[in-house]
Amino acid sequence: MDRLHIPHWLQVLLATSGGLGLFVVGVVDSAFLPLPVISDALTISMCANNPLRTPYYAFMSTAGSVIGCMILYFVARKGEEALYHKHAKGRAAKVRHWLKRNGFITTIVGALMPPPTPFKIIVIGAGVFEMPAKSFFLAILIARSIRFFGEGYLAARYGSQVFQFLMAHKVSMGLVSVAVVVVFYLIVKLVTRAPKESE
Repeated sequence: MDRLHIPHWLQVLLATSGGLGLFVVGVVDSAFLPLPVISDALTISMCANNPLRTPYYAFMSTAGSVIGCMILYFVARKGEEALYHKHAKGRAAKVRHWLKRNGFITTIVGALMPPPTPFKIIVIGAGVFEMPAKSFFLAILIARSIRFFGEGYLAARYGSQVFQFLMAHKVSMGLVSVAVVVVFYLIVKLVTRAPKESE
C-alpha cells in the first residue's frame, strides 16, 4: 500500500476528515479523475486501523462511488454518443449490445471487476443508451456495497495485509464475486418467472 501514489491534497483531506475523505475519493474516482485502487486501499487501511468504524468507512466509500457513477451517468445521458465512442474505442459495439440486452447484470459485473477493467465505458454507455436510472443506481449500489463492505470486513478481521492478498488475487476474487452475483441473479429471474409460466 505504501507504493501507491496518493496526491498530497488527498493525504491532507484523509488526515483531517477520515470517512468524509473516503466519500470524496469515491466521487472523484468514479466521476472525474481516475484513482485506480486508491479507494480500495484506503478503505482497507482505515477499517484495519479502526475496526469499530468499519460500517461507517465502508458506507462512505460506497456512497461516494455510487454518487460519482450517477454523476457520470447523467453527464453521459445528456451528452452525445460521441463521448461513449471516445472512451469505448474498439469495444463500442460489444458494450452497446450487452447494455441493450443485459444492462443491469452487466453493470454489476463491471462494477465488481478489479482495475484495470474499463468500467467507465459501461457507466457512460448506460447513460448514452438511456438505461433506466433506477436500475443503474440499484446495480451500482449492490456491486459497490459488496465490494467495500466485503473489503472492510476482511480488513477489520485480518488487518491491512488483506490489501496485498486482494491485489495478488484480484482477478480470481473478482470472478468469484461476479459468479456469486450472477448465480443469485439467475435464481431470482427463475423464481420470479415461474408464476407467470404457470398461469
